[in-house]
Amino acid sequence: MRVLVTAASRHGATDEIARQIGDELEKALDFPAVEVHVRPADAVDDVLTYDAAVIGSAIYMGRWQEPARRLVEAVDASHREMPVWLFSSGPIGDPPQPEGDSADAVTLAELPCVREHATFAGRLDKHDLRLTERAVVKTVRAPEGDFRDWTAIRQWARHVASQINLIKVR
Repeated sequence: MRVLVTAASRHGATDEIARQIGDELEKALDFPAVEVHVRPADAVDDVLTYDAAVIGSAIYMGRWQEPARRLVEAVDASHREMPVWLFSSGPIGDPPQPEGDSADAVTLAELPCVREHATFAGRLDKHDLRLTERAVVKTVRAPEGDFRDWTAIRQWARHVASQINLIKVR
């Protein structure tokens, strides 16, 4: 069995979440011959070579990044029986804002292949931002810092692994 873990990330924080999810899946999947592949979304050539996928995206301006959307849509178009779990990264602050899921995440989560969607808080380091991004962050007074809850991310990854284990047993 081959499991893809992938994310579209602009500044690396969402890639780090994907790597953590991949590590947890490798530990928690309790059957032999499982391969967990962690790749950036824009480096995945063919999602259809996998048996399951965890696809994530950083949220920018309320939207999923195109490479991640493209992968979910590819599964939906031609491989609907493949189970897919989605995650979004982006709310920041304590408590994380904005609340709720992005419109893209809501729409993608309704596709037949999608089992579940989770949203995790993100990280904002103003030094990583381009000039236009810094202007937006300053305008909305976004707080700087790393707000990711690694315990929640690992727990969700173990939850996904338990579902994959159930699928594999069938």
